[in-house]
Amino acid sequence: MFESLIGLVAIIALFVIISRQQSRIGLIERELGALRSLVLSGAVPPAAKPSEQAAPDGAPADVAPAAVAAADIPSPVISEPVSAQAPAMEAEASTGEVVSGPWTPSEAAPKAAEPAAAAKAARQSDVETALGTRWAVWVGGIALALGGLFLIRYTIEAGIFGPGVRLTMAAVLGLVLVAGGEFIRRTGFRVPVQGVAGAYIPAILTAAGAFILFGTVYAAHGIYGFIGPALAFTLLGAIGVATIAAALVHGQALAGIGLVGAMVTPVLVASQAPNPWALFGYLAIVLAAAGVIARMRDWKALMAAAFFGTGAWTILYMTDAPGANLSAILFIDAVTLAVLAFVWLARRGDEASPATVFDWPSIVPGLFVAFSALGLSVDPVFAAAGYALQGAVVIAAMVAVALYRRLALPLLYAAGLVTVLIYLGIIPPTLIASDFSGGALGVDGLPVATSNALTLRIGIALGLVFIGAGFWAARRSAGGTQIRAASWAAWGVIVPLVILLALWFTFGNLDRDFVYAAVAALLVVVFAAGGEWIARAEEPPLKGGVAVSFALGGAAVAGLLMLHMAFDSGWTTILLGAAAIVPALATRWRSYPVLGWISVGAVIAVLGRVAFDPTVVGAKFLSTTPVFNWLLPGYGVPALAFGFAAWQLARTTPTPPMAGNGRPRLAMEAAAALFALLTLAMLVRHAMHGGVIDTGAMTLAEQAIYTLIAIGAGTILVAIDMRSPSSVLRYGSMAAGVISVAFIVVRHFVVLNPLFTDESTGRIPVFNLLFLAYLLPAVAAGGLALYARDKRPKWYAQMLAVVAAVLALAYATLSVRRLFKGEFIGLWSGLGQLETYTYSALWLIIGVALLTAGVWLKSQVLRIASAALIAIAVLKVFIFDMSELEGVLRALSFIGLGAVLIGIGLFYQRLLTRATKSEVG
Repeated sequence: MFESLIGLVAIIALFVIISRQQSRIGLIERELGALRSLVLSGAVPPAAKPSEQAAPDGAPADVAPAAVAAADIPSPVISEPVSAQAPAMEAEASTGEVVSGPWTPSEAAPKAAEPAAAAKAARQSDVETALGTRWAVWVGGIALALGGLFLIRYTIEAGIFGPGVRLTMAAVLGLVLVAGGEFIRRTGFRVPVQGVAGAYIPAILTAAGAFILFGTVYAAHGIYGFIGPALAFTLLGAIGVATIAAALVHGQALAGIGLVGAMVTPVLVASQAPNPWALFGYLAIVLAAAGVIARMRDWKALMAAAFFGTGAWTILYMTDAPGANLSAILFIDAVTLAVLAFVWLARRGDEASPATVFDWPSIVPGLFVAFSALGLSVDPVFAAAGYALQGAVVIAAMVAVALYRRLALPLLYAAGLVTVLIYLGIIPPTLIASDFSGGALGVDGLPVATSNALTLRIGIALGLVFIGAGFWAARRSAGGTQIRAASWAAWGVIVPLVILLALWFTFGNLDRDFVYAAVAALLVVVFAAGGEWIARAEEPPLKGGVAVSFALGGAAVAGLLMLHMAFDSGWTTILLGAAAIVPALATRWRSYPVLGWISVGAVIAVLGRVAFDPTVVGAKFLSTTPVFNWLLPGYGVPALAFGFAAWQLARTTPTPPMAGNGRPRLAMEAAAALFALLTLAMLVRHAMHGGVIDTGAMTLAEQAIYTLIAIGAGTILVAIDMRSPSSVLRYGSMAAGVISVAFIVVRHFVVLNPLFTDESTGRIPVFNLLFLAYLLPAVAAGGLALYARDKRPKWYAQMLAVVAAVLALAYATLSVRRLFKGEFIGLWSGLGQLETYTYSALWLIIGVALLTAGVWLKSQVLRIASAALIAIAVLKVFIFDMSELEGVLRALSFIGLGAVLIGIGLFYQRLLTRATKSEVG
């Protein structure tokens, strides 16, 4: 069926070609006759316009190229003067001609726009041109290749010729096709129509011939056994390499066919005793040939495919451990890196623009070579054989190539990532039981990596390689491409830090190890000095770019590791907080943007530590002494350090604060305020729970202290903001006020209210729980509302004023209940008549007091609050007191209410009268 389909397509294509060629031949004959008569008469035709060249005598646009090509045909009767004029005429007529060949970068564009009619005709002929030129050629090439195989099949089924004759005929057909393609190319073959350069007939004939030759050699070896594995391997490889070489004159597609055939050859030819040197020697030749040709023609896809095929064979061979030959693996890795550095990237760095960061085909060898190095280092069989050293050598070679060829930057990323994976793999699992016998670490019995003295020495060596190469290359690129400089600086600090961390976890003492702490301290000095060294090479100098940021950030992380290695938990937290001062002080001499963010990093580190262990030193080591325990320096010293760092950054950061590196200053201000609150809160909880801060339910007294701390913090932040304006202080103070109000509404009035919990209010009449939980917060909230009236938004002060009034009302009401009920005031103890009357009288008195305060302070909120409270008292008297009270208490309730309401009315009348007189006056 497939043969019938090919035949049908070929018949259609031939029919279209013949039908179109008849009209074109007639047109060519007419044009040639007219041209011949003009030349013989001695008249020189005027220069044709572009539109006339495109469509002479009104002919369709798609016929113009054929007419122009016909003008190139010499006439046997043209005299010598005519021959002299032919080149000029040919030059004029060649405007629409496309020179074929794989080296043509793009199709020639017409010099002038086609007229509307010609453009329409060209669009109508697109399908026709595709059928007659491209599709016919492609299908023809496939048909030729399959025809050779079908011929062999037919002779086998019919028994006409023997195997040798059939293979000979197929080989001859393949050679004839290759020779035919070369012959057509050498005769000056040109693609006659624009847009069909892809249908290059010589390349297609050569590809069909190579396909037949591949099949012939394979049949001679794999089916009939006429030739042995060595000869078949050699012939197939030679055909593949020759096909790749032929691509120099036939195009990249032919190179792809040859490369695929060359890479598949080792699969087609099987051997009883495979020789890895033969395999990798052959792959080295193919890779080198592909690299040379790809470099000559700048074929990136071909180069990437060659690297991919070689890398895939290498990884496939390594799966045969322990039978894999280490020397062969190292050989092919070296060849891959050599082809990349000395063939493919040779002179590409000079040709590439400075904006080009890396060459994308370099990603492929980087991944495969790095994967082979990973296998040598972590595979149990290879690691047991001591191949980790060779794997490290491969990684170092990758770094060297990336250093030598700046466009090979992907090799740096691959080498760094593999090194990180190797050394993260040696860290012992802490939560999963592992078998440490033989030095192998594992999870659930599966080996992860091997930790021994060799691993330690290799880690030290690789760390030095990355530090030296990273900082040297970063300095070299600091004045140019920032991404390249940042990449080198980043891997120059990441890899040594990961190696140090892994070696400390594996070989060091996790509680305290001064040896590893000394190494970390040395890294701090090296990274800081390296960052300064890079900064001096920047343009402009000491700008503090991304590369410098990575170097100094690495120094900060090394300092973090040093503190954890050298000190216990408590001192680590304290020193981490104090360390935030160092980069802030450094801003006096250097304006690197990263310095402020390093201080912010110290805040994050301290927050992480106290979140992991709020006791700072551990619950069993925290003393029960109030205030003077580890909580005071553990939270207080970081708070002071963060405050000093914020003050220092305020002197060296730009104005306004949100510009540039002003954000770290705001973050440090917020951190200082946060840790000040945390210090007070943790000390209160510690004191109220007998030295235990991580257990026990919160009481109303403890919550009251937290509320007072929040209100006090809001007041302090407002005061500081008035002296040194800051958006952090402004919004932080309002956040503290809102949080304190939320605490009061949710916990003071509902969750921890002694009316609902029946908690003891204390035996002392005045200074009891109600005083601490309601009166003091009322005074604090009212004071903050008064202080913030002209300094914060109106709604903020009004919110605090309302909350203060409600707290005062709650204190007075609960105090009355305590007077009647004693220490426990739960609701389920009921209400007495005198108590009920007292509430009405109290609320009326408080309402009048609020009204007086609102008039005196000119606060509309307080006046509205007094009106609301008096309205509640009125409802209580008319609804509750009327039904519950009896006798004189009922009468006094209504008399008192009436007197208060009349007094309030009289007060407002006088107030309005005074206001009217002042307006008239």
